[in-house]
Amino acid sequence: MKTILLTCASMIAVFIIGFLLYIFSGTYDISQLTPHNGLTKWVIKKTTHASIESRMKENAVPSNINDSTLIIEGFRHYDEMCTDCHGGPGVELDELAAGLYPKPPKIYKHATQEDPQEFFWIIKNGIKMTGMPAYSPTHTDEKIWAITAFVTGKLNKMSAEEYKDWRKKYGEKEEEGEED
Repeated sequence: MKTILLTCASMIAVFIIGFLLYIFSGTYDISQLTPHNGLTKWVIKKTTHASIESRMKENAVPSNINDSTLIIEGFRHYDEMCTDCHGGPGVELDELAAGLYPKPPKIYKHATQEDPQEFFWIIKNGIKMTGMPAYSPTHTDEKIWAITAFVTGKLNKMSAEEYKDWRKKYGEKEEEGEED
């Protein structure tokens, strides 16, 4: 028994020393331009989804999630703060987004596949090491639910022309970087 414990302790010590040597060696390339290897991608993806899944249910979806006033307010916030990285129908990503890794998803192409609670949690809390900021320090839950309502209830159903019309009607942002 003593030999087994000593062997286990030795293996753990060797693993820790090897891990520290790896960290301090500079071998791992942290550049945004170098993609993660397959194992790292898998770990990040599984960790991200498990973390969000275990926390998102703490925020109940409000009963007015389909209210047009809430969706319009969400559009204004989305158009002002989200299009640079995530784009929109007929709206190109800002050049800043080209340097982000992982690339921000074009959520207007698949937003209904997501749970409103998941979107709310991501917008509210952000995601480490992705460039996705947390908006809770600057936005109330009500404003974050408005963005969520727009993203999950309207965004993916909009054409480029409709998005442009909404910008004219409800938006405050200049029309820049639009696709033809």
